[in-house]
Amino acid sequence: MTPTSTLERRPAAGTKPFRPDLVYFEPAALDYAMGKRIHEWAQEQGIPIRMTSSHNRITNLPGESELEKYKIAKRTLVVGIRKTLKFDTSKPSAEYAIPIGTGCMGHCHYCYLQTTLGAKPYVRIYVNIDEILEAAQGYIAEREPEITRFEAACTSDPVGLEPITGSLKRLIEFMADQPLGRLRFVTKYHHVDSLLDARHNGHTRIRFSVNADYVIRNFEPATSRLEERIEAAGKVAGAGYPLGFIIAPIIGFDGWEEGYSELLRKLREQVQVTPQNDLTFELIQHRFTKTAKRVIEQRYPKTKLEMDEAKRKYKWGRYGIGKYVYPNEQAEALREFITEQIFAHFPEARIEYFT
Repeated sequence: MTPTSTLERRPAAGTKPFRPDLVYFEPAALDYAMGKRIHEWAQEQGIPIRMTSSHNRITNLPGESELEKYKIAKRTLVVGIRKTLKFDTSKPSAEYAIPIGTGCMGHCHYCYLQTTLGAKPYVRIYVNIDEILEAAQGYIAEREPEITRFEAACTSDPVGLEPITGSLKRLIEFMADQPLGRLRFVTKYHHVDSLLDARHNGHTRIRFSVNADYVIRNFEPATSRLEERIEAAGKVAGAGYPLGFIIAPIIGFDGWEEGYSELLRKLREQVQVTPQNDLTFELIQHRFTKTAKRVIEQRYPKTKLEMDEAKRKYKWGRYGIGKYVYPNEQAEALREFITEQIFAHFPEARIEYFT
C-alpha cells in the first residue's frame, strides 16, 4: 500500500486519525513528493493552508490567550525539511533518535514534550525522508559490526501521523534491508493497518504505550482508547513484528494494584504472542520537574495529576537537571508488583528496564 492510498483510507472506527485544523508549508517542502501529496490532501480536505519561512518559527497562530493558542497549536501541522541530520542519542531505548517528526497531537498531561518543545507545541513533519535515511545509513556504517537501533518516537507519535505521512512504512522497509540496522517506535494510537503488510524482516519493534484505565481516562486525552491499542497490538503481533509494551508513566493512584493487574489481564486475554514477537516490557515511573509542573498546571489547570514535591524524592538527572520521582520504598513496591504481574501473564517476556 502506498502512502497516497494511506491518505485516502476511510477513518477507522472509534478514535479517528489526526486531521489538523491548519497546515503550514515551507516553500521548499513542496519540491518533495511527500510535500506535494500532503498539500493536495490538505486542499481536498478543505484545511486552511499557510506558508512559513521555517518550520521552527510559527509566530502568527490564532488565539486570544496563551492557553487558547496552545490548544490551536496542537491542532496545527507544519510541513518542512529537516535540515539538521545529526541524530540525537536515545538511551536507554536505542542508540539514536531518527527524526521524522516533532510534536504530538495528544494531550497527555504528564508528557515531557510539554517542556522540551516549550513554545513550539505544534506538530511538525519532515518530507526529506531520503536524506534522513541516507544519514541513518551513515550511522549504521560507523558502528559496524555492531547493530544500531533507531528510535522514531522520541519527540512525536509517528503512528498518529502515519495516515498523513506514510513515513513509518518507508523506514520499516528501509530497515528491513539493513543487516545491522533496527527500528523502534512507541505509540498511543491504533492506526497501524497500513504497516501490517510492510516488509519488515523482523527488524522493527513496534511498542504500545499502555496504562491502567484510570491513567488513560484522566491524563491521556486525544489518544486512542486502551481497547483500540490492545486490538492494534494483536494485529501487529499477527503480522510477525517484534512487539513491546511500555507501561508509562506508572502512577501510584488509589487502587493502582487492581488497575495494573486488570491491564495485564486484558493484554494476556486479547493479544496472542509467539516467540517471533519476542515480547518486551519497559517500565517508567511517573516523574516531573519544577518547570514541567508549572507548565502542566498552566495548560491543564483542572488536572488530577499528583505533583506534590513533598511526597517525592528528588533525583539528579543528566546535564544536572533534577526530577521528582517516587521515594525508594514506593518505587520498589510499584516495580515488584507490576513485574510479578507481567511474568504471571507473560512468562516468556523480557523486562528491558524500570526507571
